[in-house]
Amino acid sequence: MYKILSDKEENTILLPATLDSHFPLLKYMFWSKGFRCVLLDEGEEFTIRQEGMKYTNHDICYPFILIAGQVIMALKSGKYDLKKTFILIPTAGDACRGACYMGLMTRALKRSGFEDVRVMTINVRHVRDDISLKINLDTAIRGLFGLFYGDILMMLANQVRPYEVNKGETKALYDHWIEVLSEDLRLGKNLTLGKMKKNFAKIAESFAAVEKDGKKRQVIGVVGEFYVKYCALGNWNLIDYLEDNKCEAYVNALSYYMLYYIDSHKPKKMNLERLGFEFVKKLMISIQDSMRDTITRYGFKALSSYNKLDENSREIVSHNFEIGDGWLMGAELIDCIENDIKKVVCIAPFGCMPNVCEGRGLYPYLKRQYPGSSISVLEPDMSGSKMNYFNRVRMLID
Repeated sequence: MYKILSDKEENTILLPATLDSHFPLLKYMFWSKGFRCVLLDEGEEFTIRQEGMKYTNHDICYPFILIAGQVIMALKSGKYDLKKTFILIPTAGDACRGACYMGLMTRALKRSGFEDVRVMTINVRHVRDDISLKINLDTAIRGLFGLFYGDILMMLANQVRPYEVNKGETKALYDHWIEVLSEDLRLGKNLTLGKMKKNFAKIAESFAAVEKDGKKRQVIGVVGEFYVKYCALGNWNLIDYLEDNKCEAYVNALSYYMLYYIDSHKPKKMNLERLGFEFVKKLMISIQDSMRDTITRYGFKALSSYNKLDENSREIVSHNFEIGDGWLMGAELIDCIENDIKKVVCIAPFGCMPNVCEGRGLYPYLKRQYPGSSISVLEPDMSGSKMNYFNRVRMLID
């Protein structure tokens, strides 16, 4: 087990971009006197992927090429003491990228001359326990609050920004709340459920007060694979493109994925570990319902509760799909359509077998089940054409 906590010397954890709206808060899960967590958010997509290709190859999935490129560019910058630097790779711990990224990253670091930099992971499947960053109660609490605060800020910002009269006001408000909430998470204060619910109301009230132009815009749902769904680097700034073309993008809360993950990764037999999973699930659903109620009370959109989304999809989507983003992709798509978001972009890296089989294979059937809906499949890739990619989006808009 890596010893990384020390009160005498500062260690650095580099966190590659994945969750644009959540990592600015989730990084405080690992905050302590002994080390700091740095979110990597610099560099253009073309430069990053070219750097990643030097130490991987074009047969490896596109998200890893970007992650490797971003990490190695940061290490080459000279900003970090390599002997005190760690790379954190959160992972699902299941098939494909869910378990192989640690080995791929270690190999890429060695090939690029950074073998002194160590790789850590965080997962609940006991994958590579020798390099796992353990979660204690304090870490878990800060992670829970960072998750839901990231959810409400992402959802409200996406629903206000396209309509703001004073350009930049939504981002300024988002940044304000990140600063306020970061202080609580860093110091570990005000982390009670009662305070969280009060903050939900304050956040929703502040976004509702932003002056809007009153114009009607198309709402485009965005569902798909975890990385390219939540990371602008991975989806080629899809949200910006939609907003530049007078649309609103609806991206569902990350907490739905975490609940799906709990359901699909909990032990099959009833034991203490499973009871722990069930307790966390019940707690998260309670918080999520409170967040949804607050969002809708202030006039914003939210998809159905997790339990309803789960139940409504079972006749159409096989819940035996538990690898990658599994049945959640189809379930969110169905719920978007049933909540009057008739146009949906489904995005997954090209060649990502679990998500292609569990997602794309379902879309023609869903189109027949829901006449009047439109579904466009996007597959960002190292060798993919951005012209074809955005042409598909443009056709969906038109």
